Amino acid sequence: MKDNSMAIIGAQGKTGARVMKKLNALGLNPRGLSRHSEVMFDWARRDTWVPALTGVKALYVTYYPDLAVPQAEEDMSALVAVAKQVGIDHLVLLSGRGEEGAQRAEQVVIHSGLRWNVVRASWFMQNFSESFMVQGIAAGNLVLPEPNATEPFIDAEDIADVVVAAFTQPHLTDQLLEVTGPELLSFMDCVEKISAMIGRKVEFSPVPVEAYLAGAKAQGLPDDMAWLINELFVNVLDGRNESITDTVWQVLGRPARRFDQYLVDQAEASIWCQSQESTGG
Repeated sequence: MKDNSMAIIGAQGKTGARVMKKLNALGLNPRGLSRHSEVMFDWARRDTWVPALTGVKALYVTYYPDLAVPQAEEDMSALVAVAKQVGIDHLVLLSGRGEEGAQRAEQVVIHSGLRWNVVRASWFMQNFSESFMVQGIAAGNLVLPEPNATEPFIDAEDIADVVVAAFTQPHLTDQLLEVTGPELLSFMDCVEKISAMIGRKVEFSPVPVEAYLAGAKAQGLPDDMAWLINELFVNVLDGRNESITDTVWQVLGRPARRFDQYLVDQAEASIWCQSQESTGG
């Protein structure tokens, strides 16, 4: 498939950008889709879907803001209908581990009648460096809702490698691939490792979720994002995901990256130091 017949929804996201890069390296020339791409794809504007997906045969789907939200199941049903309309043959869906809403969306893809894969992932290591936690770490105090469990954080590079394998290795078709990192870590563990790497103390300040959301809403956090944060910290991080899979090893023939290796790779970017400088911290 070297004729732009692969596409990525969310091509500028944490996994989408990495999948784009890896498929391009294989000469597969995927079509990158987002609200800002040359041919727009916007989850909130279904009139953009057919033009964006016409000619596509294999599609990587990342959903914004998260498959856990109630709207995701309906949107996924509509996407499957469009996929059939334009002739898409294979869907690979990124999903979240332990999210009941996400599992309902997964079922839409699994029972779509198309070739499919679901890559169900634990929390990304990159949430510390490419998401809402960056500013707190840069400022020296990461404030989060109090988590109730450890998590097998996974490197987005590993997720992207598994997605590429799902597209390029036919024996993996029609499988749910649940991927995690190789170790259970608390948020405190991660912050302490980041502190050691950057040579500067970063505090971790867990607060009750109600207090966190009240403060975030006062600063303009939309209600739908507040609902999602509550879902992730209260329900998903309740201990249901305190286990590790060997899927990365089974698919890629190598172990999943550890958090320490993520930090080695991250050191070159020094995002936390850059953020501190940019905020005058």
